[in-house]
Amino acid sequence: MEAELAALAATTGTTLVTLLATDTWNSMREGMVLLWRRARPDRAEDVGAELDAARAELLAVRDAASDLRTEAETRDEIRAEWQGRVRRLLHAHPEVAEDLRALLAETAPAAAASPTPPAVTQQATASGEARIYQAGRDLHLDQR
Repeated sequence: MEAELAALAATTGTTLVTLLATDTWNSMREGMVLLWRRARPDRAEDVGAELDAARAELLAVRDAASDLRTEAETRDEIRAEWQGRVRRLLHAHPEVAEDLRALLAETAPAAAASPTPPAVTQQATASGEARIYQAGRDLHLDQR
């Protein structure tokens, strides 16, 4: 049972960070606050504020940094922080695990629907009268 709860906490941390900057964020945030309200009503509002702070931190790093590693490090830190919080909550209140699974099932399709597009690198060399056509998507040529 402990390993299952740890895996659920890990999935939650990853999903939460994935959704931080998406339109589905509000659903995830509200679901997490409701989860805490059920298990620890005294902490629910603080959790909401801490989630908002995590989102603001990630968005600020994303907007300010040209170094993608900084954003990745911030994501990893937030993921680890919330994974630990959720793991501790589930350890103390295993009865909320089913509610958490339902929240993840509700929000996970949105996380999967907005994956990060792969990086595209193109390189070409031409000589003489050669022509090179490159496109990252559709390419329509009309030559006469």
